[in-house]
Order: sequence, then C-alpha cells, then structure tokens
Amino acid sequence: MTVSPFVAGLQCRCPRCGRGELFDGVLSVAPVCSACGLDLKGQDSGDGPAVFVILILGALVVPMAILVEKLFSPPDWVHFVLWPPVILAGAILLLRPFKATMIALQYRHRSL
Repeated sequence: MTVSPFVAGLQCRCPRCGRGELFDGVLSVAPVCSACGLDLKGQDSGDGPAVFVILILGALVVPMAILVEKLFSPPDWVHFVLWPPVILAGAILLLRPFKATMIALQYRHRSL
C-alpha cells in the first residue's frame, strides 16, 4: 500500500508506512520509524518549509495587525505583546506538517 506524502505529512507520520511518528521532539526527526523501522536519520527537509511558513504567516499576521490597528487603535505595546506569541505558535503549528510533507515528498521521489 502506497502512503500519500500529503496525508503522511499532515499527520506527521512515517513516509513509508504512515503509522509511526516522524518526529521525536517538537521539530527533530526520529532516528527510526517505530512501526516499520525505516531509518530516518538522514532525512532533512532543508529550509523550504521555513520559507513557506514565513510567507504564510506574514500574509496572515500583517493584515490582522493592520485590521487591529484600524479598528481599535491600541497603543504600540499591545502589538508588541499580542503578535509575537501568535507568530511563534503559528510557526510551530505550521512548521511540523510542512517539514513532514517535504520529507515525505523527498522519500516518495527517492531524492534522499
């Protein structure tokens, strides 16, 4: 059975079996798949996922910040307190599936 790289990526699962966890920590790739034993030590997604995440977060957060500014005109400190946690949480939440999808696509197309 072939595992879709997009399904495996969105679920952060092994690109070969689709069952084992891909990550050992927040963003560190597990050394081996716990389900099928695939060696994951050499898997590296590079900077591609980070670039997409930066662009997506920028496209979402900047309009939201402008909207908050136009609607509420808060003091500057509100922006300094509000947006860094939003950006940090968004980066962590988006980076895992993007990184997993890139690894699954690399595995699928045998570029590793």
